[in-house]
Amino acid sequence: MNTLASRSLIKLEITRTLRNKRFMFFSVIYPAGLFLLISGSAGSQKIGDTGLSMQLYFMVSMASFGVLTAVLMGNSERISKEREKGWVRQLRLTALPGHGYVLAKIASAATVTLPAIVVVELVAAIFKGVRLEAWQWIALSVAIWAGSLVFAALGVAIGYLVNGDAVRPVTMLIYFGLSILGGLWMPATVFPQWLQNIAKWLPTSAYAALGHAIEAGGAPHARDLAVLVGYLVVFGGGAAWLYRKDSLKA
Repeated sequence: MNTLASRSLIKLEITRTLRNKRFMFFSVIYPAGLFLLISGSAGSQKIGDTGLSMQLYFMVSMASFGVLTAVLMGNSERISKEREKGWVRQLRLTALPGHGYVLAKIASAATVTLPAIVVVELVAAIFKGVRLEAWQWIALSVAIWAGSLVFAALGVAIGYLVNGDAVRPVTMLIYFGLSILGGLWMPATVFPQWLQNIAKWLPTSAYAALGHAIEAGGAPHARDLAVLVGYLVVFGGGAAWLYRKDSLKA
């Protein structure tokens, strides 16, 4: 019964997400458009000490940015609104287990993150002539998709932490702060040294570094993986604690 309820909610959340045309546009099409705009007409120009061309660097950056749009902007606001309207409380009266609601939110976000990644990659390959080995395309897509779990957990935590009126500005602040300081909009090497020292410990910096390492033909660095796992534990633990705390109020 619990499994059936969880599957039903996951199906409902995925359907709702796919029907939201504005959300799909900003999650899937918008990052690809930004990639074309930011990468411009640059050819083999290299980005900082990465050794990557501008197209390669920003392909990962904009794919990661699209993922953040889906899992942060989507999850946090929707959860907060549903709590405020009493929908979450109603679900607790059903056979749905607590973790089923959280998994449904993550699953609905995952349906958008993969298309967002693939669309940016297709645009880069078709319009900018980006060429990688077959294993690199696959590894790149999987790494960015898997890394989205970190930010999905953050989105759930924000949704339980902030009320409906404040959730959008708070999420936007975190969303753009992590994107800019994490080097998604511009290489962190352009920042002052003290800001670079902070930026390298942000989850977005480690997240983008996974893709950059694969593009360079290597494996993700252990430090970046450790940073992401650490944030996943913190965000996931925080989301679980906030969910239990919210349950006690109901």
